[in-house]
Amino acid sequence: MSPARPAHPSATARPGRRALLAGGAALTAGLLAGCSGGSRPTVTLYQSKPEAIPFFRDLVGEANGAQSAYRYVHDVATNLSASFVRTSPPDIACQNYNLEMARFMERGALSDLSDMPEAATIREDVLALADWYPGYEGRTSVIPYSVTAASVIYNKRIFADHGLEVPVTWDELLEVCRTLQDADVTPIYATLADTWTITQGLFDYTVGGMVDVRSFYETMNAQGTDIGPDSEVSFQRTLLEPMRRMVELLQFLNPDASSRAYGDGNTAMANGEAAMYFQGPWALAEIDKAGTDVELGTFPLPMTDSAEDLRIRVNIDLSLWIPEEADQPEGARELLTRFMEPAVQDEYNASFLAFGTTKDAPPVSDPRIAPMQEYYDRGAFTMGASQFIPLTIPFENYVQSIAFGADPETVLRRIDSDWARLAYRQ
Repeated sequence: MSPARPAHPSATARPGRRALLAGGAALTAGLLAGCSGGSRPTVTLYQSKPEAIPFFRDLVGEANGAQSAYRYVHDVATNLSASFVRTSPPDIACQNYNLEMARFMERGALSDLSDMPEAATIREDVLALADWYPGYEGRTSVIPYSVTAASVIYNKRIFADHGLEVPVTWDELLEVCRTLQDADVTPIYATLADTWTITQGLFDYTVGGMVDVRSFYETMNAQGTDIGPDSEVSFQRTLLEPMRRMVELLQFLNPDASSRAYGDGNTAMANGEAAMYFQGPWALAEIDKAGTDVELGTFPLPMTDSAEDLRIRVNIDLSLWIPEEADQPEGARELLTRFMEPAVQDEYNASFLAFGTTKDAPPVSDPRIAPMQEYYDRGAFTMGASQFIPLTIPFENYVQSIAFGADPETVLRRIDSDWARLAYRQ
């Protein structure tokens, strides 16, 4: 968890979530007056994001104490794919939104939530993020609960000590890196031993700064098996220049990057061993554990000669959804409404360094991620390009091979071949 942060500007104007739950209890008690006793039907919530488990476990406990219509159970162990196959999925989930989970949405396994008042509170550009994956036509299958924004984490003290400004163009970034390197400071700390850190950071930041990610994958999907150097778009044709620039940045990494893992990177940044780190806000919580006085900030990686092209990488951190086969859809909807109360949702986002999804969500209060607020507010963001590649393609290993010295054009050609082969099978 991150250290304590200032309350949201609107905190004094909003009732606490415990007060809201107590109010809900009174309302429910009134509705149930005169009803006969008996066991409450069980409503199962699936939420397995490890660091958020205690938060949602407490929410479920409070919801059980605030009403007597349902017994809510917090489940972290369900095999989602197997549960849908057996037509016994959880009643509701607040879960990471990714390509694999979106398969349930695409096949109509998730119910339509468009009639819920909460659906109307979500920002249009955030709803559009949910539509980046194939959906079920005519349905609002998920309600985005939180958005995580990621960009370059940098050491403010190191930048200040060397008279450096935050770069906003590609040439300025290279100049910053050269200045640091000449001063015997590691410009960028990388953890190439963990493949996901390469795709989430080096790959997604470089591609997202130069390519319209959504348009790229829409065209790739439309082309099907017709993928190659002569097709309208392809990995080897469209992503080659970003990959060449990614390779150019490799000269500025820590010399032992190939053997360093995620935990090493967090420790190094906590100890001021490098100026920049391509990681999301989840790393800040780990850096905090070291207890150092390091001063960190964030900025979008510049990849072009124009500051107008700056974008941050985002993903829907958690989304709420209710399966068509839910045993207790009404109980699930009641819990969804509770979770979407501003006092509850805002507390989650503040605790986990996430951005709000609703039209009246307060701005982030943590000064380390506050610089990303302006980009989020005006929709200058893109989802990570790595998040649209099926797991059947060993993509992370391919990108790692580029980081280890393989020719980008050859590797991208191989990815095109795998993509076409998968399209043929489907």
